[in-house]
Amino acid sequence: MSEDGTDSGRRRFLLGSTSVVGVAGVVGAVVPFVGSWSPSAKARAAGAAVRVDISSIEPGSILGPIPAWRGRPIFVVRRSEEALAALPTQDERLQDPDSTQPEQPEYATNEFRSREPEILVLVGLCPHLFCSPTPHVAVRAESFDEQWKGGFFCPCHGSRFDLAGRVYQGSPASRNMQVPPYYYESDSVLVIGEDGVNA
Repeated sequence: MSEDGTDSGRRRFLLGSTSVVGVAGVVGAVVPFVGSWSPSAKARAAGAAVRVDISSIEPGSILGPIPAWRGRPIFVVRRSEEALAALPTQDERLQDPDSTQPEQPEYATNEFRSREPEILVLVGLCPHLFCSPTPHVAVRAESFDEQWKGGFFCPCHGSRFDLAGRVYQGSPASRNMQVPPYYYESDSVLVIGEDGVNA
């Protein structure tokens, strides 16, 4: 009788330990599999909105490129009064002066391509082959354009854009530079990557 009791106890012990090991093995196999369904921290960060302090940008200067939003460089320009006044003088030389192609959110479909005339926010990539154009924010002639009034010049293939990111006729790029979604969190902080609630 005691022999049967001992064997029965051993069986229960072996059955219990085998079950525990089996459950641990299943959990060990399932957790990484389920974890692969969620995006990694790096993937989440790639699409996350970015906050940018613009309080130190002087008129006629640029902050950027900021390689922060979705891995793409961002240009933030504080345009001078002279630069704003020069924008309409270039319309006849531009491919899409009225920004009819959807390269910007609806709130930036205006002559300045921005929420506020002074601040311009652009994805710092040429839409031709996605090189990063060189900013020339001063309103003055340049060697590549005697009538230049400031803007962006892509040295890779010669595409030119004004200080609203609108492409000049004769450029390899066929579209204006992209304006990302953004809003003002405060007078000095931009949130790039979101339109904002009630913005």
